[in-house]
Amino acid sequence: MANFFKKFLVFLGLFFVFLLGLSCGFLIKKNYFSDLKESNGRINFLILGLRDFQTKDGDLTDTIIFLSLSSQRSSPVIISLPRDLWVESLKAKINTAYHYGGTELMKKTVEEIIGQKIHYTVVVNFESFRQIVDALGGVTINVQRPFDDYRYPIAGKENDLCGGDKEFKCRYEHLHFDAGPQSMDGERALKFVRSRNAEGEEGTDFARSQRQQQLIFAIKQKVLSPKFYLNPGKVKTLVKIVQNNIITDIKPENYGSFFLLFAQTPWSRTKTIVLNENLLTHPKNHYSKQWVLLPKNGNWQEIQKFVQELLSE
Repeated sequence: MANFFKKFLVFLGLFFVFLLGLSCGFLIKKNYFSDLKESNGRINFLILGLRDFQTKDGDLTDTIIFLSLSSQRSSPVIISLPRDLWVESLKAKINTAYHYGGTELMKKTVEEIIGQKIHYTVVVNFESFRQIVDALGGVTINVQRPFDDYRYPIAGKENDLCGGDKEFKCRYEHLHFDAGPQSMDGERALKFVRSRNAEGEEGTDFARSQRQQQLIFAIKQKVLSPKFYLNPGKVKTLVKIVQNNIITDIKPENYGSFFLLFAQTPWSRTKTIVLNENLLTHPKNHYSKQWVLLPKNGNWQEIQKFVQELLSE
């Protein structure tokens, strides 16, 4: 840990040199990202969120996000894939790929759908999200629409008989979110992105995906703020959380390059997309008695073309 922390501080120093170069009106010519995998100047990540790593079905991926950054400072792209997307090669929904084949099968499946190479994966469980947000001192999220969820599951009460109540109301918590900017701790932020039974528009998985993107942006804002990266105690705490709770194929010796990549990314030009009814359809006949989504034209070509155009703009 001590050696890693020293390396991180060195990389932080390089980051300030980079900022100095920008402030003086020129770009540093050296390619700081030559040690990173890329395709056509783009470095692609697959971010997976799941309930936990231990329990049965805990590793079904409720969050599937493709993040593409550019070493040439082109616009970043974030695409959320719905968990109910049916993949014929799996004979199952996309959210089962990690359960059956880990990160390799998940990468292969997403590459099949969007037609882009995945260079790095990050797998995080819900507890990790909570810890990360708390380590950052909370996050600020602008809630787009107010919503109520009367069926948010309470952990540990999944099998509670509720004294004979046929509706099992004791198993659920009522969530309410007002519209507008608000500060959230880890627990509140986790409920915001996990809620799936809200009334109205926020009750769809598409809306849920948009909320997950908002949380990722909020975390990014905190990590790249001087208040965080100039606080060695907070940096050390976050590094420990990442090492203990997140599965990734990103090597520690590359963390500095990634930090520089995130710092120089023009986040204000980010294109955020949720694959939805514009490209997908819900078939009348269910697959294996499941509610699923399929590509409108029967294959992935239209989605692949759409993604390629996003990355090329």
